[in-house]
Amino acid sequence: MKETFLNPIFTGNPITVLVLGICSALAVTVELKGAFVMAISVIAVTALSSLVCSVLRNTIPNRVRIIIQLVVVAMMVILVDQILKAYAYAIDKSLSVYIGLIITNCIVMGRIEAFALGNKPLPSLLDGIANGAGYGMILIIIAFFRELFGSGTLFGFQVIPNFLYEAGYMNNGLVILPPMALILLGCVVWVQRSIQKDLQEK
Repeated sequence: MKETFLNPIFTGNPITVLVLGICSALAVTVELKGAFVMAISVIAVTALSSLVCSVLRNTIPNRVRIIIQLVVVAMMVILVDQILKAYAYAIDKSLSVYIGLIITNCIVMGRIEAFALGNKPLPSLLDGIANGAGYGMILIIIAFFRELFGSGTLFGFQVIPNFLYEAGYMNNGLVILPPMALILLGCVVWVQRSIQKDLQEK
C-alpha cells in the first residue's frame, strides 16, 4: 500500500518518468494558482475515476471497456468543471479548455487501464490520488519558478521587493513563454535522474 502511494509521486512520476500529461503541464504553469487548481482537479478526476472503474471492473464487458472508461472520466471532469465554475469562476476561465482536456489526459486513462481494472477499489483510489499528486507536484514546481522569475509574484502576491526593481532588476519575460516551461521540465527530469541512478539510460 505504501509503495502504491509513494511510487507515482517520486520514483515512477507520471510526467518525469513515464512522460505522460506533458502538454497540460506546459500550458497551465504560468501562475501557481492555475497550476494548483489544475493539480487538485487532476487528483480528483484520477482518484474518483479509478475508484468507480475498479468497483465496476467485474461487470464491464471487455469489448466496451474503453468507452465505459471515457464515460466515467468525462462525468468526473464535468463535475469538477461545474464546481470550479460555481466557486472559482475566474480560475476556471483562466484555465480555459485545459480542464475539459483532462478527459484525454493519458495519466487518467492509463491508470484505469493499468491498475484500476485489475485491483480492488481502495488501492485503486490511492493509486489515482498518488498519480494525480505526482503530476501536480511537477506542475507546482515549474509554476513556482515561472511565476517568480517571470512576474515577480507567487499566487499573485509580489515577493520580489520594489528596491530590486528600482536598482534595475527586471522580470524575465522569457520564463512565462511556453519554451521555458519545457526547459524547466527538462531541468526537473535531469535533477531526478541524477538522484535516481536506476533511471539513467545505460
